[in-house]
Amino acid sequence: MTMRKTDVIVIGGGLHGLSAALHLARSGKKVTILERSWVGRHASGATAAGVRTLNRHLAEVPISLEAMDMWHNMEALVGDDCGFHAFGQINIAELQSHLPVLEKRLETMQAAGYRHEELIGRDELLRLVPTVSPHCTAALIARRDGAADPHRTITAFRRAVEAESVTIIEGCRVTALERAGTDWTVVSEGGKYAASALVNAAGAWSADIAAMAGDDIPLGHKASMMIVTERIAPLLKPVVSVVGRPLSFKQSDQGTLVIGGGLQGRADIPAQKSFVDFQELAKAARAATDLFPSIGPLRIVRTWAGMEAKTDDYLPVIGASPNASGLYHAFGFSGHGFQLVPVVGAILADLIVHGGTNRQIEAFAPSRLMQRRAVA
Repeated sequence: MTMRKTDVIVIGGGLHGLSAALHLARSGKKVTILERSWVGRHASGATAAGVRTLNRHLAEVPISLEAMDMWHNMEALVGDDCGFHAFGQINIAELQSHLPVLEKRLETMQAAGYRHEELIGRDELLRLVPTVSPHCTAALIARRDGAADPHRTITAFRRAVEAESVTIIEGCRVTALERAGTDWTVVSEGGKYAASALVNAAGAWSADIAAMAGDDIPLGHKASMMIVTERIAPLLKPVVSVVGRPLSFKQSDQGTLVIGGGLQGRADIPAQKSFVDFQELAKAARAATDLFPSIGPLRIVRTWAGMEAKTDDYLPVIGASPNASGLYHAFGFSGHGFQLVPVVGAILADLIVHGGTNRQIEAFAPSRLMQRRAVA
């Protein structure tokens, strides 16, 4: 079996793998992506594509704000704006009793020195979203946030990496990792590959890849569900969520409404299959029709559930393996990784090319989860 050599092998052809490959290639590295199915097959292709800094975990805020700057300049990065529109993201308080939740969040952010989230009253809310039910009282908004087109984003990143001579091998499941001196040998269904550095961006299968190198990282999974309706006339521009209920609500460029909110279906990870729980998904539909009564009669065109890795603390794993030199992890984004895509690739390039990064990633260290498992 012929051994194919490269500088870096990226395992996983989702958006985080593509971003890592792009930044590494532009840093002068020869990169090969190995993807078990096809590029964007799972989480990247099933995402609602929210580009959100709003209500991020404090540990994520620094890299999220940097990623937002990158989204506002996305065409310079990948040659396309990826359908990104910065109409804002809004977290609505339906009732006066919900207002303290928003006030506490704003106080926490301002105490930490952040000013990108803003509390608005009913008048400003109705100005921005005139079709929302008038019973809504206030909202928290991040005005530079928005949403993008997931499939356009996948296509743009793929074209960008291919323009940098990155090799993409699809239908190529990795079956083993072996050390060969200072290099890694990756054994796959498509043959053997050798490189001095590996990026594990294998999504829901990342724990399996990590285990091949001796990293025992506990990982769950999510099967977040979405609804898409028939096309209608313009209804709203911002992305809307609501306090205390599962809802993510936006209108696409095509006029369809995209409704989610993190409600979970079921996933069979080994079989690469996911299943919609319609009774559970109805909660998002109920929240959407309560906030926007006019959409009640709309027909649902399709629904789906994705497959994504989830960590115990809902923070991603980003960083070098503590056990295996030359292995770098980027997974476990737990349903909120889309917005972070451009900056995570830059972080991985920093780590591999320069041996470290100035970005704040301590909270995402793989060792934090490994230590918990060891204690347990």
